[in-house]
Amino acid sequence: MLLKVCGMRDAENISELLKLKPNYLGFIFYKKSKRFVSYFPEIEIPSEIKKVGVFVNESVEKVLKTVEENKLDAVQLHGNESPEYIDELRKVICHSEQSEESIKSEILSFTQNDKEIEIFKAFSVDDTFNFSKTEAYQNVCDFLLFDTKGKDYGGNGVKFNWQVLQKYQGETPFLLSGGISKVDANEIKNISHKAFAGIDINSGFEIKPAFKNIANIKEFKQNLS
Repeated sequence: MLLKVCGMRDAENISELLKLKPNYLGFIFYKKSKRFVSYFPEIEIPSEIKKVGVFVNESVEKVLKTVEENKLDAVQLHGNESPEYIDELRKVICHSEQSEESIKSEILSFTQNDKEIEIFKAFSVDDTFNFSKTEAYQNVCDFLLFDTKGKDYGGNGVKFNWQVLQKYQGETPFLLSGGISKVDANEIKNISHKAFAGIDINSGFEIKPAFKNIANIKEFKQNLS
């Protein structure tokens, strides 16, 4: 089961988290978030732990520039990004010396130093969510992420009814997010959906915004195994 820890910012906190070897670390490049990072923490992250940049309704050019500047391994789109937007993202490679127009004109695989960049698309889910909305994203995303619908783009600290996941009929693997805390390990282990790939944790493990309780994450990770 994949483990993504999102909303990281503090270098010392990240250093402690790295000892637990999560699969992904999420860094939020959305200015309205209280977990916003204006710069990447000066800390070396092992190559096997992937760095994810989280964006909300950002321009393709800005996303690609941020990917290159911060050597990101994945992009998580948490706004209203269309399948066409994601397809454009995949067709463009960012070179900082190029103008925005020349970046737009590139028809290349979306890679960085010959490394494939993964793309996550988040959906805000409640009891009435229509999972047919995910159909158009099946062939353009590496992962979907199902988060709780709330007033903010993620980080609301509330779970949705996980029973509705059975309505998802797609093949693209998904991560579960939204208000997950250490008490949820057993229930998560009981999720049997064929496309369920892992979990994304954030506010349920925070001491304060962008600063995680490492002991709680360690206990949670052990209980998942």
